[in-house]
Amino acid sequence: MAEITVNTFHKRKNTNEKLVMVTAYDAIGAAAAYEAGIDILLAGDSMANTALGFKNTLPLSMEEALFHTAAVKRGAPDAFVIFDMPFMSYQISDEEALRNAARAIKEINADAVKLEGGADHAPLIAKLVNAGIPVMAHIGLLPQKVKTSGGYKAAGKTEDAARQLLEDARKVEEAGAFSVVLECMPADVAAEITAAITIPTIGIGSGAGCSGQVQVLTDVLGLSSFTPRHAKHYAEIGEIMRNALKQYANDVRQGTFPGKENSF
Repeated sequence: MAEITVNTFHKRKNTNEKLVMVTAYDAIGAAAAYEAGIDILLAGDSMANTALGFKNTLPLSMEEALFHTAAVKRGAPDAFVIFDMPFMSYQISDEEALRNAARAIKEINADAVKLEGGADHAPLIAKLVNAGIPVMAHIGLLPQKVKTSGGYKAAGKTEDAARQLLEDARKVEEAGAFSVVLECMPADVAAEITAAITIPTIGIGSGAGCSGQVQVLTDVLGLSSFTPRHAKHYAEIGEIMRNALKQYANDVRQGTFPGKENSF
């Protein structure tokens, strides 16, 4: 698999070759995704609710995010791995944001960081980039603002809101972000943004007009009990797991496992 760098993102945008990104939370998932030819692995803050059992992404700590991202990098050492900055790891001050982002690059060898926010975080993005830290921006539905937004709601549904999203995209581009996630906005708005900026857009629930797509690993594999509208189950691994564990339990209870071939 060809090496992915920040330059790859710009090249793919220019050649209209779609970028494929999926979340990863551990070494096994990361290795499988990389071997399958996935371009980018996002150690997403969604690990809070998909892997750690929290209700949303907000409780995830910096240490937990670093721990899991390090596992992702060990599982796929040659993959382009993006560290998703946890809630309140970059909002308190620019100095703390720089310190936390630097930890992701220095301590666990992440290739870039991602943070939520548009024009309001453009100055911070510029500081991170100037310090040598590649930044993927994220606009539209912002899961880390679920408390103030009143839930997970699609963005850009009015003319004013769509106009603000376009402005956000332009500002993060000007600040030096190498790419921007567009989450849960009308497909025509996402397509307009994609055409208006030079950096690639990565869509999730924002239509096929983006430069690429990202999905949550547990949704793709059918491991989650709830499937959001933007997702598609490409397998039903959850059902396979449950059936395998039921069979194992039955075999142990009936005395058919372990057999001679499983014993020393």
